[in-house]
Amino acid sequence: MIKNWFKNIGPGPLVAAAFIGPGTVTVCTLAGVNFGFALLWAMGLSIIATVVLQEMSARLGLISQKGLSEIIRSEIKNPILKGLTILLILSAIVIGNAAYEAGNISGGVLGMETILGNPTVILAGFNLNILSVIVGIIAFSVLYIGNYKVLERVLVSLVILMSVSFLVTAFITQPNLSDIFSGLFVPQVSEENLLTIIGLIGTTVVPYNLFLHASLVKEKWHHASDLKYARKDTIIAVVLGGTVSMSIIISAAAIDTQNISSAADLAKGLEPLFGRFAKYFLAIGLFAAGITSAITAPLAAAYVATGCMGWSTSMKSKQFKAVWMFILGLGVLFSSIGFKSIEIIKFAQITNGLLLPIIAGFLLWVMNKSSILGKYKNTIIQNVIGCVIVGVAVFLGAKSILMVFEVI
Repeated sequence: MIKNWFKNIGPGPLVAAAFIGPGTVTVCTLAGVNFGFALLWAMGLSIIATVVLQEMSARLGLISQKGLSEIIRSEIKNPILKGLTILLILSAIVIGNAAYEAGNISGGVLGMETILGNPTVILAGFNLNILSVIVGIIAFSVLYIGNYKVLERVLVSLVILMSVSFLVTAFITQPNLSDIFSGLFVPQVSEENLLTIIGLIGTTVVPYNLFLHASLVKEKWHHASDLKYARKDTIIAVVLGGTVSMSIIISAAAIDTQNISSAADLAKGLEPLFGRFAKYFLAIGLFAAGITSAITAPLAAAYVATGCMGWSTSMKSKQFKAVWMFILGLGVLFSSIGFKSIEIIKFAQITNGLLLPIIAGFLLWVMNKSSILGKYKNTIIQNVIGCVIVGVAVFLGAKSILMVFEVI
């Protein structure tokens, strides 16, 4: 039974791996340190929204046997609208993932540094972090093989490692269960926690995962009869990913200080309270979160770019490899020399803020087209829930753009 379950698990854990990156770990850490268990409900809502959208994306990929960017290219008939949409998608996903890739690699490095220290070498006047290069080589090796089954096995293993690490860390802190349930089922919203709530939802409901999921599903399954496996895979993986995020919030809530700004600080803060094992488990979890995102971000960018440009979306094609190599190379370079381009990251945040409601809306529209999905198109209930999520996406997108411009 377990062997059969593993046989039919696939794209879901890769999607979970993509949204639990260093950014998510940091936001969850700050949520726990600053507000305790009070924002667990926001993560619960994020999980529900993510399951709904990712199920639509998976169903679209399985039934149409096309990626989301390929569907957009074929279904938007107006050339101007199509051009603007593709430009926005390429800006948000390709440039955005290039901007965030350095953070993904740096997150993996932070986990390693907690255990191994900080080995650097001076090259051409720059201090190069050796661990950034090591993380880059691991990601490069997995992607270069260009085999979906290998990619799946590596990432599923890393997700399991990450999940166990963060869950054990939360267990070590011995949280009060009644406080956890209160935080999970009693929403608390105030001016102080609103931006953190937006951050929690924004790092879980991720635009590029909608593209990634549709493309990965068609690599794994090819028949409508496999839809039940795709749905089960999506629900289990996203719920597990959300549970991991909650574990980070719970772990951070155990720290009795406000001088925590990252997961590395959290690891150091847990050590005197719960022993060095807490630090090591958290460090391993952070390493796994960083390296999985360092693999999935270039992968998603490659699927998006090749689909939008009408190129082959095969993992072995030259164009596909060129895109992910470009993203990964930039990430390793910026991470190893400690370069942080705030302007590029701000641009990525703006384009992602615009992209989520547009893609969620487009996905909802496509999911009602019988010409693409036939009897597998959305039900009325799915449409109602989808419309609510699109409304929330518009609100979040507007808020995130205003935050970048420091209007709020």
